[in-house]
Amino acid sequence: MPCQVKGGGDRLKGIDPRLHANVLWALRAIGHGDFVVVVDTNFPADSIARHKVAGRLLRMENRAATQAVQAILTVLPQDTFVPDFAGQMEVVVEPATVPTVQAGVDRAEGKPLIVPGIAPFAFYDLANGAYEAI
Repeated sequence: MPCQVKGGGDRLKGIDPRLHANVLWALRAIGHGDFVVVVDTNFPADSIARHKVAGRLLRMENRAATQAVQAILTVLPQDTFVPDFAGQMEVVVEPATVPTVQAGVDRAEGKPLIVPGIAPFAFYDLANGAYEAI
């Protein structure tokens, strides 16, 4: 039997409001072995994103990378049974520094996890193989 349902607001129940439809689409579409890269303003994301499935950068406006990762991990399960389930670009002048995004990963998984650092140019190469850039 057909049914009509009227929306009562600008967001879905149980979905972090920082996640818009295009980001949710990309997160739903990826499979085992696929990955997304979450980058900040200074990363050359537009040029990389042109070669991805959506053909454009999936922006999460006015969000720090840490906030974006926290929102994404509310819906995206991690393949934590493999050692490279996540990675983070090392801080250029201080490669031993742990970026703030690490805390977001730990919080989402409910336990401390080792997220290895990736040298900046290696991270750029890795980003080229991503399913999407956010």
